[in-house]
Amino acid sequence: MQKFQRVNHEFPPVFDKRSRVLMLGTMPSPKSRENGFYYGHPRNRFWPVLAQVCQSPCPQTREEKISFALEHKIAVWDVLASCDICGADDGSIQNPVPNDMSVILEQADIQAVFATGAKAYVLYKKYCREKTQLEAVRLPSTSPANCRISFEELVKDYRVILKYL
Repeated sequence: MQKFQRVNHEFPPVFDKRSRVLMLGTMPSPKSRENGFYYGHPRNRFWPVLAQVCQSPCPQTREEKISFALEHKIAVWDVLASCDICGADDGSIQNPVPNDMSVILEQADIQAVFATGAKAYVLYKKYCREKTQLEAVRLPSTSPANCRISFEELVKDYRVILKYL
């Protein structure tokens, strides 16, 4: 049985002044923290889905993912700066501390915020919405744990970002 661990978000947001959409996860998974970047589990479909949506080759390395996001005006971050969590189970999150979204919002003209999963959406609404004054759109999780949604369905759902880019 896994136990709770206090996790602090350790990598900076990906964005620049040209970023138009903000994609928010909950908190980096153990695999993402091990790999040192967002959506770092090899079976997470985030990067392949965005590549398909943007009709681009799928970025592989950390540097390629940063370049891809910036080129396509996509900011990537997480709702939480820290929390107590059991493994990668977003449902187990306790004692959440949100990230300060103004770090991005004061420098980029963000047109829309997208939460990449139910928990990210709920946490954003609870801890960030009032300060940002921006509603979030809930997208399905690209996590390998969300296997009931096909790759094709994810691509279809994530295409909503195109109208803001």
